[in-house]
This record gives sequence, structure tokens and C-alpha cells, in this order.
Amino acid sequence: MPSDSSKTPQESFRDSIATIDKEGKRAWIFPSKPSGKLYNLRSYLSYVYLVVFFGLPFIKYHGDPLFMINVLERKFILFGMIFWPQDFFIFGLGMLIFIVFIALFTVIFGRVFCGWACPQTVFMEMLFRRIEYWIEGDANYQKALKKAPWNFEKIRKKGLKYILFFALSFLIANTFLSYIIGVDEVLKIATEPVNQHMGGFTSIIIFTTVFFFVYSWFREQACLIVCPYGRMQGVLLDKESIVVAYDYVRGEPRHKFTKKTDPTKGDCIDCGLCVKVCPTGIDIRNGTQLECVNCTACIDACDHMIDSVQLPKGLIRYDSERGIAEKKKLKFTTRMKAYSTVLLVLIGIEATLLATRTDYDATILRAKGMLYQEQPNDQISNIYTIKLVNKTRDSLPVELRVENFNGRIEVIGKSLGVKKEDISQGEFFVYLNKGEIKSRKTKLVIGVYTNNKKIKTIKTNFLGPAN
Repeated sequence: MPSDSSKTPQESFRDSIATIDKEGKRAWIFPSKPSGKLYNLRSYLSYVYLVVFFGLPFIKYHGDPLFMINVLERKFILFGMIFWPQDFFIFGLGMLIFIVFIALFTVIFGRVFCGWACPQTVFMEMLFRRIEYWIEGDANYQKALKKAPWNFEKIRKKGLKYILFFALSFLIANTFLSYIIGVDEVLKIATEPVNQHMGGFTSIIIFTTVFFFVYSWFREQACLIVCPYGRMQGVLLDKESIVVAYDYVRGEPRHKFTKKTDPTKGDCIDCGLCVKVCPTGIDIRNGTQLECVNCTACIDACDHMIDSVQLPKGLIRYDSERGIAEKKKLKFTTRMKAYSTVLLVLIGIEATLLATRTDYDATILRAKGMLYQEQPNDQISNIYTIKLVNKTRDSLPVELRVENFNGRIEVIGKSLGVKKEDISQGEFFVYLNKGEIKSRKTKLVIGVYTNNKKIKTIKTNFLGPAN
């Protein structure tokens, strides 16, 4: 067996992980500060994401947040529409559509979501990493600072960095909690005595600690170890998928740059910049890897270097494996068509459910274990329980009417009604003339009205004496 030192880079590149050293310990990644056209575009998109993330909780519609996922009260608001547990199938189908969309997106465009839209990448690269560059300098300065003894300068820089990291983590934690309980509740936690909001205060501390840990220490490990998306792409990607790829046909064999051209050498001058700017420490020239988040930092670095030596750009670019190997354009494969069909069907079902969704719901059940009752004036009565759901922002009075018989309804206790965004229950008797009952079980239709407007028609059974 040849020793590790005798192996070529092509033979040994999969023998180790960039973030783990030979002793099995964490190898800290110091990526160089990226720059270039694609990085600028990512920055502009990230600014939009950050404005939306930090600003959305403050936007309200009819007094409620425009967007809120309150799992504690099982209340979900998406763009002003309120969803309750009764609507969970709609919400669940929406999540399924999102997953299928991500799968289809990955099949076609690889892991571009991770590099351009994932909150982990946006926060890490556009906020925390920039703070680090501002305080500690570029990669070489950061490495030197880590090796330096603990003097005043190192304590000052590290202390300032971690104070800003913690403050930013605290801000993200409060914003994140605003999406769960609403910004008004978060403001109460911040302004009122702590003992009145121990649960909320504890949640903020936990979220802050988690975010601080992730962005100050765990970093790229969240993408490599925790996130399942990188492993999904190994199943979803094929030779037609668009990924950040190195054109090995044009680039190999690598060589050190010289002014004298050699037609037997490839265009890659082995400068290593693509590795130095990678936030996960991989060498993209070794092919598509689980660690690659498609951030395009390597594309900008390669384009800058290769343009400076007057060679054509695009040695590292967005392309497919087949496109590089065979110089073929992207084709809409059978698998892409299948995913697209499933996605369109699910979207159609979701649109239908949303269009037919009502703001009110009512369930009427005959009281269990109760027989019919003989009443004066030759009448028969049954007792029922009604459950009312009001998804609107207005309180509703409720009136019940028998639709298919000349019967009457008598509510037990207080009159029926339901407060805004609430659920209520009640009981009532239904009286029918004995002569109208032809069998032991008679179909009964009850209309639910509010302000003389029918909002629901419910069918149930009415028990009576068998003829």
C-alpha cells in the first residue's frame, strides 16, 4: 500500500474532511474575504432577505401580524389568512408543496438554495462573517491572531467581536420569537418585569445562546452535520443538474502560471484561490461534494485570477456534469417532468382548498347515550351538541334553524355565539312533530345562520319511535 505522502491529490482528496485534521480534531476554516459580481448579487439579495426577516413581524393586518406561526396556541397566520388546527391539512399540504418544490429545485439547480437563500448562510456570511472581517481582518490576519498570545490587542478584538456576536444573536432571537408569539408579546417581555414572563424570557435566552453558539463556533458544521439537505442532494442530483462545477476538460492538467504558453497544459494555474475563499474548505476541482453550498465564492475568485492572466472566464461556473463532459445544454429530463407534474397537481389541490375554505365551521353531534324524549303536544325531541369555530376577526351571534321539517330548536343555557378567532360549544333540543317521523332514524338538516345569513348547512340524524 502506498503511503499518504505518495498519493496524488486526485487519489487522496476523499481521504479526509476539510474541517477535521489528521488527529481527528476540529480544523478551523478561515475563508478569505470574497468579492466579485456574484458575491455582490448575493449581497443585494441578502439585504432584501434581512429587511423582510427583521421587518415582517411589525407589519400587521387588522390588528394581527401578517405572518405568525404560533405553535403554542396552534394559530397560524400566513399573509393575513388565519389558519387553525381545523385547517391543518391545508397548512400541511402547503409544507408538502414546499418540500416537493425544494426537491424539484435541487434536481434542476442543485444546492443553490443553500448558498443564496438559506438563513444559515445569509446570517453567517452577510452578517457575522463581515463583523469578523471588520474587527480581525482577512483570513491571514485571523490566523495570525489565533496563534498570537493573549495580549491586550487580542483580548480587545476577540471581546468586541463576541459582544457584537451576542448582541446580534439576541436581536435574531427576539425576531425569531416574534414569528411565534407576535411582536407585541415580545415587547411586553422586554418592558415588563421578568417574573411576569418567565417562559418568554427563558425562550429568548435559549434562542440567543443557540444562535451565538452556531455563528461563533459551530458555523459550517450546521451545513455539514445537522442539515439534511446536503445529503438529499446526493439522491436528487444527476448528470443534468446545474451545480457549481469545475471544467476539468478545459482546466486539466493543472500547472503553475508562466508567461510561456504550453498547449499540453490546462487553463487551471493551480493558484488555490477557489479553496481559500470556500466557507466549507473544499476544493471544487475535486467535483461536486456534500460540503458545497453553491455560494459561488469560488467562481468569483477563479474569474478574477484567470482574467488577470488573460484566459477566458468560466473555468468554474454553473453547469451540469454532462454539460462539461459532453458540452451539452440542459435538458428537461423525465424525472424533472415527473416532479413538475406532481408539484402542479399539489398546487392545484392547495389552490382549490384555499378557494373553498370557509371562515366558519360548525359540527353538530347527537348527544351520546341519549334516547329520544316524548314531549307534550305529540312531539319528539333529541338533544345535540354543537361546536362552533370562528376564524374571522369579528364576534358572531349564531342562530339554528331546522331546514327540512317544520320543527323548532331550543338552546340550553345562554344563546349561541362565538367570539372572534375562537371556539365555543353549546347544547340544544330539536323538536319535531311525531307524525313527521317515519323511521327510527330520520335525516335532519340544520342551517347555521349569523345575522340572517346562512354560513353552514349540517346533516345529522334524528331518533324517533319506529313505525
